Amino acid sequence: MTAAGPAGKPALWRDRNFGIFWAAQTLSAAGDSFAYIAVPLLVLRATGSAAQMGLLTGVAGAASVGAGIAAGVLVDRLDRRALLIWCDLSRMLLYGLIPLAWAFRPEVWLLYAVLPACEAIGMVFQVTYVTAVRNLVDRDRITEANGLLFASAAAVGVAGPLLAGLVSGLFGPAAAIAFDAASFAVSAAGAFLIRLRRQDTMEDAGSARRRGFQELIAGARFLWRHPVLRSLTVMLSCYIFLTFGLTNVLIYDLRHGLGQPYAVVGVVLAVAAGGSLAGSLSVARLRRRIGFGASWIAPVAAGGVAIACIGVSGSVPVIAALAAVYLGCEAVAGTCSMSLRQEVTPDHLLGRVTSAFWTIHFAPGPVGAALLGWAVGRYGAGPVLVAVGAGCLLVAAIAAFTPIRVAAPERMPAGA
Repeated sequence: MTAAGPAGKPALWRDRNFGIFWAAQTLSAAGDSFAYIAVPLLVLRATGSAAQMGLLTGVAGAASVGAGIAAGVLVDRLDRRALLIWCDLSRMLLYGLIPLAWAFRPEVWLLYAVLPACEAIGMVFQVTYVTAVRNLVDRDRITEANGLLFASAAAVGVAGPLLAGLVSGLFGPAAAIAFDAASFAVSAAGAFLIRLRRQDTMEDAGSARRRGFQELIAGARFLWRHPVLRSLTVMLSCYIFLTFGLTNVLIYDLRHGLGQPYAVVGVVLAVAAGGSLAGSLSVARLRRRIGFGASWIAPVAAGGVAIACIGVSGSVPVIAALAAVYLGCEAVAGTCSMSLRQEVTPDHLLGRVTSAFWTIHFAPGPVGAALLGWAVGRYGAGPVLVAVGAGCLLVAAIAAFTPIRVAAPERMPAGA
């Protein structure tokens, strides 16, 4: 992190609103890093089934996709700061139910109730979060802001999985989820303290006449008209189908394939999170230097190679290093993709465009997660990881022949 931004501008962390938002979301990310491995470990401890892990991930993902259909309209109609607060408080209460129930006995059915609800609320939060960044910083600093937010999340993600693995080993995975529940209270407090710039409402933009179905599809229409966003939506939908359940596969491989304890699983994921930190800190500079297209295509290809190599490795340190490469590449590509949508979308449409993108983008994810869980149970983690890596390479190769390869798509008109 540098002391000043581009062109001599003050560092973003000196801005009060962004600083508070950044700190609160960093602490919330620390809680998420606990749940990141605690939930799969909870299912694995109670059932011992990779298929159950994949099914729960798929059900939760389906709920997220369903919520995404209406999330954009809510975000563009309602006060975005208030939505951030209510989403955090709701998830705090829901996640808090899990350790309370597990204190008496394992209740796997509760996970199938709580996780989908939390994922649905989380989708609304994530759409709101994207629009909030747009209302916090100037447009030319969006990629920088996203990079800092991703970097701090990755930084706490280094210690988070390590501590979560230790806590899960000592007190059980339910105790780690309790930490995640508490983190949502911190995030809500941070949202309460910030002030967002005035948002352009649908009425401000002259779209009050468009209601119902027309509002829902307005975001999808914008995505379709912009050639780069259209291609990104298709390519990322294929990518999420391949990778949505990848964490479950990695955890299953470490626990059942290599017989590693909870603490080692936490260490591996902590090292992997270090890759996210490196990728997030470098993305703004990388995009300025080589352009958008290369900053998206090359990381997707390199990440695919790393995933395939994990599938043929039996060494825990090598797997940890390769996982770091994969997550670093994913951080670069993901930050570029999200920043582009924030840069080129009018504010009064940003919620619906984000919602439409994530709904389409995540729709194949639950199916992919369920299939990955089934395939791992049938063929083992190694062959599945090699196949996923090859699929990611194919996605990158196809993207090289689409408008994604353009260096500066933020300068293109929507109807180009």
